[in-house]
This record gives sequence, C-alpha cells and structure tokens, in this order.
Amino acid sequence: MCTPRSLLLTWVIAICYFMAGPYRCTASQKKTACSVHDGRADCSHLSLNVIPQNLPRNITSLDLSHNRLVAISPGSLSPYQDLIHLDVGYNSITKMDQGLCQVLPQLRTLNIEHNEVHLLKKEDLSHCSSLVGLNMASNRLKLKGEPFSALQNLEFLDVSANKLQSAKLSSNPQLPSLVSLNLAFNIFSTLREDDFSFLNISAFLRTLNISSVPLKSLEPGCFKPISGLHSLIVDGSDMSAEVISKLCTELSGTSIQALSLRKMKLVTLLETTFTGMQNATLTSLDLSSNGMNKIEDGSFRWLHRLETLILADNEIKHLTKKTFEGLISLKVLQMTKALVKSHSSSTPIIDDFTFQPLSTLENLILQHTAVREITAHTFTGLTSLKELDISWSSYTTLRNISEKTFISLAGSPLRQLNLRGTAITHINPGSFSVLRNLTVLLLDFNFINQVLTGREFEGLDHIEEIHMSNNYQKIQLVSTSFVNVPNLRVLILGKGINASASKLDPSPFRPLTNLNNLDLSNNNIANIRENTFEGLVNLKVLKLQHNNLARLWKWANVGGPVLFLKGVPNLITLQLDSNGLDEIPENSLRGLHNLSELSLQNNLLNSLKDSVFDDLTSLQVFRLQKNLITTVRPEVFKTPMSNLSLLAMDKNPFDCTCESILWFVSWLNNTNMTALPGLRDQYVCNTPHAYYNRSILNFDTLSCKDITPFQGLFVLSSTAVMMLIVMALLVRFHGWRIQFYWNIMINRTLGFSDANVEEGRNFEYDAYVIHAKEDSMWVERMIGPLEKETCRFCWEDRDAVPGKSIMESIVENMKNSRKILFVITDSLLNDPWCRRFTAYHALHEVIEASRDSVVLVFLQDVHDYKLSRSLFLRRGMLRSKCIVDWHGYKERVPAFHQKLLIALGMTNRLME
Repeated sequence: MCTPRSLLLTWVIAICYFMAGPYRCTASQKKTACSVHDGRADCSHLSLNVIPQNLPRNITSLDLSHNRLVAISPGSLSPYQDLIHLDVGYNSITKMDQGLCQVLPQLRTLNIEHNEVHLLKKEDLSHCSSLVGLNMASNRLKLKGEPFSALQNLEFLDVSANKLQSAKLSSNPQLPSLVSLNLAFNIFSTLREDDFSFLNISAFLRTLNISSVPLKSLEPGCFKPISGLHSLIVDGSDMSAEVISKLCTELSGTSIQALSLRKMKLVTLLETTFTGMQNATLTSLDLSSNGMNKIEDGSFRWLHRLETLILADNEIKHLTKKTFEGLISLKVLQMTKALVKSHSSSTPIIDDFTFQPLSTLENLILQHTAVREITAHTFTGLTSLKELDISWSSYTTLRNISEKTFISLAGSPLRQLNLRGTAITHINPGSFSVLRNLTVLLLDFNFINQVLTGREFEGLDHIEEIHMSNNYQKIQLVSTSFVNVPNLRVLILGKGINASASKLDPSPFRPLTNLNNLDLSNNNIANIRENTFEGLVNLKVLKLQHNNLARLWKWANVGGPVLFLKGVPNLITLQLDSNGLDEIPENSLRGLHNLSELSLQNNLLNSLKDSVFDDLTSLQVFRLQKNLITTVRPEVFKTPMSNLSLLAMDKNPFDCTCESILWFVSWLNNTNMTALPGLRDQYVCNTPHAYYNRSILNFDTLSCKDITPFQGLFVLSSTAVMMLIVMALLVRFHGWRIQFYWNIMINRTLGFSDANVEEGRNFEYDAYVIHAKEDSMWVERMIGPLEKETCRFCWEDRDAVPGKSIMESIVENMKNSRKILFVITDSLLNDPWCRRFTAYHALHEVIEASRDSVVLVFLQDVHDYKLSRSLFLRRGMLRSKCIVDWHGYKERVPAFHQKLLIALGMTNRLME
C-alpha cells in the first residue's frame, strides 16, 4: 500500500514525465543551443524571446521552460504539429491562446507553471480535449466561466499556488477522467459542501492535495462528491486539533486509504483526534515532522484497519503499553528520529509491553533513536515481527550485547536485525541464540574489539548474511570463528578485521562451504595462504580491494607467487583494486571460466603476460583504469574483450604507436559495445610527442599500413643477418669439423691423391721432412705414425746416403722425394743450417725440376714477412691445400692427418 508521500512522489513523477518527457526531471546544464534527442527538443535556459523555428518538424516533446517568453503564439508552433508534450514553465506568459490546441491536435501534456496567466476562459482550452496533464501552478489565475469543461480526458490537474479563494473550480460537473487534483498553497480557509460538486462525475479521482492551505472550517458533506478518494495530502496546513478531528469525521464517508498530516504542528496527539475514522478504511497514516512530544493513550484505537504508521522526525518522550492500543492490523511502524534525546529533555522511555498490542507488526524501524534501555519485555508481543531496525541509535544496553539483550524477541519470527552504528563494543557467547529464525544480521559501523571464537553466533542455525564492515576497532578471527554458521551465504568484513586472519591454518572460512559473497576489502591484508579460500566452491563474489597484495603475486616472492584463487573456480565477480599490483602471474587466474566481472583499477600494472587472461572467456565487465598500461596487445586482451559489455580502461599512459595500440584502436572502432565510459576524453596518449594529451581515437591507423612492406623486409633482413651470424659462429668454432667430414666424403669417393702416375719419374719418398731440432719430438709423434700407414718420409738423420757427405746426401734425398715438407716454427726460421743450406737446396730442387712440391705445416703463427725473409716463401705462392695448420687439440689430430695426406697427395703441377 502506498503512503501519501509515495503517492505524491508518484504524481510528481508522472506530471514531470507527461509535461516534458523523462529528461525534464534532471538538473539542467548551461547550454547555448537547443538539443534534440529521440524526438525531444530541449530549449530551456536559453533566454529565448521567441519559439525557435529551425527544429526538426517531427519532434514530439518541446521544453521551452526558463526563458523570456511573454506569449505562446499558435503560429510559431504550427511547424511542430506532432507535439505531444509542451513545457513553457518559468516564463512570463500572461494568457492562454485559444488556437494553441488547434495547431497541436495531439498535445497530451501542457506545463505552464510559474508564469503570469491571470484570466482563464472556457475558450482558452476549448480545443484541448486530448490533454491528459495540465500544470498551471504558481500563476495568478482567475477562472471565468467553465475553463476546464472541454477537458474530458484530463487525468492530472495542478492549480496550486494561485491564491485561489475557493476550492470550487466550476459550478457544473466536468473532468470525468480526473485522477489527481492539486490545490496546495492556495488561500481558501473553508471547504464548503458544494466545493467539489464539479467532480461528482469524476469516478477515477484518487488523490487530492490541499497541503499548506489555511483551513479553519469544513462544512458537513464537503467530501461527499469525491467519496471515491483514496489519498489525501494535507501537509503543512496550520489546522487546530478540532479541525483535524472534523476532517477525520468527514473522511469517514469516503474510500480514504492514505492520509498525510506531515508538518501540522501536532505537538500533542489527543485521544479524540481520530475518533471519526473508526469506520473509515484508512490503511496508511503519516504523522512525521510534527514536533510531537506526547501521544495520549488510546489515540490510535480507532484505526483498526491501519497497516502503515509513520511517526518519524518527532520528539516523543514516552511510549506506554496503551500508546498503540487498537492497531490490530498494523504491519509497518516507522519511528526514525521519533525518540530523540535533546539538551533540555531526558532520554525517552519505552515501557515494557509497549509493542504488545502490535501482534501483526512485521517491520519496526527505530533508526536514529535514543532509548534509556532495552529490557526483557521491551519487544514482548511482537509475534509477527520479521524486521527490526535499531541502526544509528543510542541504547546503552547495546554496548555490551549478552544473551539477555534480545530475550524479549524470543517469540518473534525475526528474519533481519539491523544494529548498524549502535556503538557495540562486545558480543558475548550466545547473544543471538534466541533468534532462531534470523537470516540477516547487520553489525556494520560499530566498535567491536574482541576475538570471535564462534560462540557469539551460537543458535543462528538459519543465518545467511552477516555484515561486520567498517568496524572502528579490530575483530580478531580464529579458525573456529564461523563454525556455528555453516549456512552463511554472505559475509561482509570490509574494513573490520585484523589482517592476520588471512594467515590462519586452517582458514576461518573453511566451514563456509555455502558462502556466495565474501568481502575482505580495506583490511591492509598483505599475506594470504594458498589454501585460505580452499573449499569455497560456491563463492561467486570476492572483494579484496584496498589491501596490500602486491608481494604475493611477485615471482621474487619467497616460494614463488601465491595462487590463492585456485580454490574458488566458480567466481563471477573479483575485485582487486588498489593493491599495488605491478605483475600478474601467468597461472593466477587459471580456471576462472565463469568470471564475468574483474576489477583491477588503481594498480601499477604495465607489462602483462600473453596468456594471463586466456581463461576469462565469460568476462563482461573489465575495469583497468588508473594503471600504467602503455600497450594493448591482442595476445593479452583478445580473449577477455571478446564478450565485454563494459570496459573501463581510462587514465592509462597509452603509447600511441603502431606496435602498441593499433589493435586496440581498431577494436574500439569496430566494437558494438556501448559502455565505454570516458572514451572521448579519458583515453589519452602519453607518447609519442605528436599525440601527447590527445585522445587515442585520434590515432591514425592508416599510417600503420605504410610500414607493412618494411615489416616484411625487416623480417627477411633480420633472418638473413641471424643466419649469417650463426654460420660465422659455426665456421669459427666448428669449421674444422665441417671440413674434416667434407674431405672424408670427397676422398672416399675420389681417393686422397690426385697425382698422376706419369709425373715424369718415380720417387723413393713421398716427402722430405725439414724441421728444426727442437721440433723433433712433435714430428715423431704427429707425422711419424703416417709413415706406418700410407706414406714414406725421408728423415735427414735416418736416411742419409752411405758413403756420401751430409750435404750430398741431402741433395740426393730431395731429388728422390715427391714433396718437400717444412715444419714451420720460429726455431726453424732461426736455425742457420736450415736457412742457409737445407732450405736453399730444397728451393733449388723445386725450381730446377719445375715442380710445385712444397708443403708447409705451421706449428706456430708465423708472419709472412719472417717466412719470406728466412725461407724465401710466402703463403700466396702455394695452393691452399698445401698449407696445413696445427691447432694443438687432440680431438683435431684426425683432421690434421687428413689434411696432410691430401696435401701430400696433390699432383706436382708444372710451373709456368
């Protein structure tokens, strides 16, 4: 059932809608031109003197309020014949033009409030038969004849604040469709018997507002013509107790259901005030804001059908067990700020058994009240009570809650108990045990300072919600804190607990297998165990914003990142705002396939791993604003952004380059999502300088197409360079292996020697070996083994010709050798015998025979200059295969032997 206030609000909203469309009730902003949207034109607050003629012809709503119009010319409105709603309120219009409705045949609502219309004649509205709502409040009307007689379809009429001296708007019956009539703020002081006779055919009239009318008398039968009245609003009328009593008597003959008597200065409510309502059908009575300090016993005993009683904002000092006597049907009792302690008065008192007559009461609201104490019988008799609200109240009894505090509610089927802001400091074991049916317990904004052992919630077998947020002290949890409430579905602990609770093992949340919503925000939590939320398989909402969780997700954390979300696979909403997060581990969000809302705003996130959001296939709301994100890559964001309905990624320092933001800008341009708050002015480039402080929507995506060929060229050139580097490194460190196996393959096919059998003559030796005496050991170890296999070498000491001198023997043996092999070292180059004789005759033999038969084996890196000076040879004079280097590695000995055999097997080509 609607209260008078709610009915008035409904009426105001309806008038507001009909007069100028839904947007009319919002605060207007300064503008310089008319705005048109969805067929509605808003030309208010433009200081207009004439009606604009350049608006679309098909508009259905036109708002011209708050301008400087002095008349409504039908001719100026003729271009807009489809108008349904016209608002010309707050102008200086002095009269209605009878041609207005002729040029606007479809007009249904007309608002002319706050103008200077004076004389209103029948002709002025004679063509307005289609009007449903007419608002002429705050003019200075003088009615001539029957100005409203043509309004057969009118449902809402407002003529308030017109200094009307009578409620009688006509002498003849009219307005058959009227639903609401507002006569407030006029100056008539009497309601006569025939004042509403013009409405005796108005079968639909339900609401009459005569607020702030100085009524002094009412003639009998004044409400008889409107006996179908449901709601009467008399707020602010300065009426005596006798007139109010008379009013109630007159209303008894109507269908009245809601009566509002707010701000009537009813300091004392008399027992006889509502005597005349004993046969009425009144179900809602509003007596708020009257400064009432006393209610006589039995004042409400006449209101047997009353269901809602509002006594808010009064100064009642004492409630007795007879105060609510007779309210046998009451369901809602609203007493917000009705029992208030002041500097000049003592604390109000509620006697024992005060609420006992209210056996049908379901909702008792005692917000912002002050009562001396709650006794064992304060709430006795409330056998139907389902909700009790004592929030923000000052009851000394509530400071330390014990098992006796709510003993008076033992017989009540209470479902919700609101104890917010009642300065609770301690809860004793079993304090709520008498409230067996309680499902919602609200304990926010208190000063609870204790360890919750779990016994505090004993007996709450059906509890589903516990709210303990914004606790000004610290609640210490232990592993058994919630062991007695296994059916809990909502647990709100934001800004209320000691941060150490998250480190407990076993976790205090482990018994809560049915939990759906857990709020641990604003608790400065820095440590969470990996199994803290283990077993909460039904958890749908987890709020961890405004904590200090950054370290837990760092790879540098001792033991690695703590994956504390793996125990809650069915999460739908996850809030991690303002936690200082600068990285997200790759597996931290794994398995959250049902997550539809993720909030990470106000962190320090920048570089994100490619697969971190891959499992978020159901994400619809994604908040990442106020981070350090510069790059939006498809590898990271393509999956979570595929089904979004809202994205908040503003206030990030975007890098507006092709590599960083091209995909994101293309996605924004092609997405069908409408919820992108701040897209035009909050998504701003930070770099490069050309786009600094400009919207990312200004980024030219076409410029990125010009670099496509260069990207391909870059890939090819990079590949070539990398291959070249790899090849160079391979040749540098493993070239000898490649050459070794290549030679094996070739020489197994072709043989080691390409020497022609017919080189002119046969040789006794394959090579004459020339070396320094210091290198004899190396020659025996490295060259000697080849002689046993395939070669025959001539050694100076071993193979000297008998009977000849050393010199003659050397010359003879060189002639009998196919090759002359020099073992090059510094010792050889410095040996005078080798330099002056042996090497000399070797070269002479080569030149004389015209043979290319020299093989050089370098044991040391000898410069060409020294080689030429000592032996008259240079590397460039020989074929490359005749030059063999010794690298000194055991694993390369086979390769060295192979190269030497190839050099020895080369043909001695003729020198030209």
